[in-house]
Amino acid sequence: MSKQDLMEEAVCWDLWIRNRDPEAGDILVRKYTPLVSYHVQRISSGLPRNVSRDDIMSLGLHGLFDALTKFDPGRDLKFDTYASFRIRGTIIDGLRKEDWLPRSSREKSKKQEEEIMKLEQKLQRHATPEEIAEHMGISVDQVYQTVHEHYFSNVLSIDEKVNDDDDEGQKSFIIKDEGTKTPEQKTMMTELIGDLTTKINELNKNEQLVLSFFYTEEMTLTEIGEILGLSTSRISQIHSKALFKLRKLLATEIVDGGIL
Repeated sequence: MSKQDLMEEAVCWDLWIRNRDPEAGDILVRKYTPLVSYHVQRISSGLPRNVSRDDIMSLGLHGLFDALTKFDPGRDLKFDTYASFRIRGTIIDGLRKEDWLPRSSREKSKKQEEEIMKLEQKLQRHATPEEIAEHMGISVDQVYQTVHEHYFSNVLSIDEKVNDDDDEGQKSFIIKDEGTKTPEQKTMMTELIGDLTTKINELNKNEQLVLSFFYTEEMTLTEIGEILGLSTSRISQIHSKALFKLRKLLATEIVDGGIL
């Protein structure tokens, strides 16, 4: 950003903070809309196709305006960081309240898990996606998609909200846990992390890279595709396959087991 751009932005912030100048506010909204688009793309990549991206964008813009209204330039905190908390928190809170996963999808997910258990009991080992697809009479892509939706359903079932008191712009994760973790739970968590590390190391190179870029570097699927020289749809497929391979640890032990 040039020195002139910085000065113009500073003027807009001054007009907005002092007088809530509509024109200055509009300029700031336009400037930070790409930040909203970034979080919309990240979150949308894990949602079913029936969820409208326009609805998610609307939630994100609401979060951006909320951030503009409550931001205190006097704090030692960049607006991009503060706004990201607000935008993401507003989107996830909105999705949670709307119960975005249709009942039919939940039933499909439950049925698939039941069929996988039956098949694995018969085989006496973990079933492959191809075996599950043949057993259920569906495509392999449908198997991956159902696991993908089920995983994100569990993630969004945790109340992820932004602190109402804005204490240093930190997020507050309200998890349905009635008390402090017991020594047994802590031990289980340590074992789970070890198991996840082992499982992740068993993934192929692209799967490890996609998970690392997506969850650690917080890159979008499109950005990951550009780095790896693959299409966004191919990156989405790799992501879903990786989740499938980790599904027992991610879905069963973390969520159903109440470890987190």
